[in-house]
Amino acid sequence: MEDLKKTPLFDQHVALGAKMVPFAGYEMPVQYAGVSHEHHVVRSKVGMFDVSHMGEFWVEGSEATTFLNSVTSNDVAKLTAGKVQYSCLPNATGGIVDDLLVYCFSETKYMLVVNASNMAKDWAWLQQFATSFEVRMSDASQDTALLAVQGPLAAQALQSLTDLDLTSMTYYTFGVGGFAGASDIIVSATGYTGAGGFEIYLPNAHAAAAWTAIMRAGAKYGLEPIGLGARDTLRLEMGFCLYGNDIDDTTSPIEAGLGWITKFTKEFTNSAALKTQKEQGVARKLVGIKLLDRGVPRHGYPIVDAQGAEVGVVTSGTMSPSINEAIGLAYVPTSMAAPGNSVWVEVRGKALKAEVVSLPFYQA
Repeated sequence: MEDLKKTPLFDQHVALGAKMVPFAGYEMPVQYAGVSHEHHVVRSKVGMFDVSHMGEFWVEGSEATTFLNSVTSNDVAKLTAGKVQYSCLPNATGGIVDDLLVYCFSETKYMLVVNASNMAKDWAWLQQFATSFEVRMSDASQDTALLAVQGPLAAQALQSLTDLDLTSMTYYTFGVGGFAGASDIIVSATGYTGAGGFEIYLPNAHAAAAWTAIMRAGAKYGLEPIGLGARDTLRLEMGFCLYGNDIDDTTSPIEAGLGWITKFTKEFTNSAALKTQKEQGVARKLVGIKLLDRGVPRHGYPIVDAQGAEVGVVTSGTMSPSINEAIGLAYVPTSMAAPGNSVWVEVRGKALKAEVVSLPFYQA
């Protein structure tokens, strides 16, 4: 078995008593004080996640914009310096190689942030197309730490540590400035919780000092360290897709409700087929469900119809800490995908009634 990698903050997590688990090839903290407690800390105050396992690729060159526009679903040409875009890498067969963030520094310089479990796959996928363009790619993943400070008090908790004006930074923008004694640090108003906040990209060598500085500066705002368990419940309440659960190499962005990041004003990988899907409709859709019977939907549980025939599958599920209801994401036939429709989740041979609902599940 391959040895698990450690982030630069492994020792901090162990010292804080975190429960460590294997995740995407890394040993990562799943919880500290408990998933539900940590979830509420982020929703009501502010919490800090170590997400240094994520991948960062730099794309530079005179044809960087053209190259990225040819391999991503969203329109990179719409970006200007300091803006971030959510997008995906479509494959040639109707699925998704990965979902990612595209950071624009200029029309000739971008940073891509990809999922940890897909780093090698994404790199190989992009490299096969990059050779046709005037671009240079570099992989900074192993040298870059990433901290996500999330929650309504995130700006207050961080402002004393940076010369960037965090309160004026709008959603999906970023700045580069001083942070916790280091210079040229990327701070972005992004995150995976729906609670607001920032993501901070740091050299590995500065990660521990930044973690300590944030813990101290955030103490009076109730900041606590948060594990991957609460990260999952927070993102699920917002209906955010998780690669490997809700989207993968076999799910199209149209099926997954990602039509809003699939722009047909340009050509990109498999765009003609995806455009046909959008125009003619798809057979299944990713929807939100709430259980009406007692139980919790989990990844892989079958969705059945009123007659007990299997018609879909649960991709993510949990007991929502914010609304105290059992919620999930599931692929169902398009004919059953409208909010208000009834579906059933099969749990250990028993069909539990559920209702299709609009996303997000939680609204602040």
